[in-house]
Amino acid sequence: MIISKTPVRLSFFGGGTDYREYFERKGGAVLGTTIDKCIYISVNRLSDFFDYKIRIGYSKSELANTVEDIVHPSVRETLKFRNVNGNLDIHIFADLPAKTGLGSSSSFTVGFLNALYALEGKIITKRQLAEEAIYIEQQLIKENVGCQDQVHAAHGGLNIIEFEKSSISLRPVIISKEKYSYLNNCLLVFYTGLTRYASDIAKDQIKNIKTCSKDEYLKRMYDMVYEAEEIISSDDSPENMVKYLGELLHESWNLKKCLSSRITNNFIDEVYSKAMEAGAYGGKLAGAGGGGFLFVLAPQEKQRSIRNALSSLLEVNFKFDNGGSRIIYLTH
Repeated sequence: MIISKTPVRLSFFGGGTDYREYFERKGGAVLGTTIDKCIYISVNRLSDFFDYKIRIGYSKSELANTVEDIVHPSVRETLKFRNVNGNLDIHIFADLPAKTGLGSSSSFTVGFLNALYALEGKIITKRQLAEEAIYIEQQLIKENVGCQDQVHAAHGGLNIIEFEKSSISLRPVIISKEKYSYLNNCLLVFYTGLTRYASDIAKDQIKNIKTCSKDEYLKRMYDMVYEAEEIISSDDSPENMVKYLGELLHESWNLKKCLSSRITNNFIDEVYSKAMEAGAYGGKLAGAGGGGFLFVLAPQEKQRSIRNALSSLLEVNFKFDNGGSRIIYLTH
């Protein structure tokens, strides 16, 4: 049996510039981090005693005799990509719900790939893991997804990912241990209770990106990645760093809402306003928008007021994660 563990991510700046429709024309960059909420996938060899060749357990249960019979798109296409035909028992577990803007679908694809390679006794680099997950999601499943989630999931950590037509590169954000811990402690994450298909919202964004009508907004969001990096690396005061990053997040959220009419709604706007009125510096929805998790940056002395203002929402207790996708259990 193999068990893989793969983190989900929070994207701070640059989201939207990781779509090929934009970065292959203009170049893109994002700044984000993975957190210690993960997707776990167990893969085991199934004996010949069963009446089926593949068993998959997630929110549903599937029994199949061929890969083509599998309904779960990522399981089906990843198995086809790896040319694995059957005798597999696959189970999927998650710390947080799917379809909530944390990149969990890409974390799944990355983690499943990692587990299948381990089952074959092979080690795969984090770069190859990310590149193959991008290929599976974009070319085989035909999802409307960008290219940041897979890289975050494979590598882990607080990183800047840069996108060009011919390459994708990653580098860690340079930050002191003190400021890293302070940033983590000033970040609050709340579940709006709304789930959605990110691919549907992304499809609308991509349509707008193709017309070039959103280039002005996306260019500003791209520039924010490097402004945020400068704030993190140059400001000696952790308090000031969080304040300036929060204000930049607020600007980024207002720009993001211009990319598609489906990114926000009255409920989300109301929740965000309550957080700001209670003392948050700024925040945004994680992922493509439309629901999922809202995160805000706030000084520690205002956090009680913010929690009270958003008391109807569930809060996520988390820490930053640096591990990326890894194999945590293996038996022979």
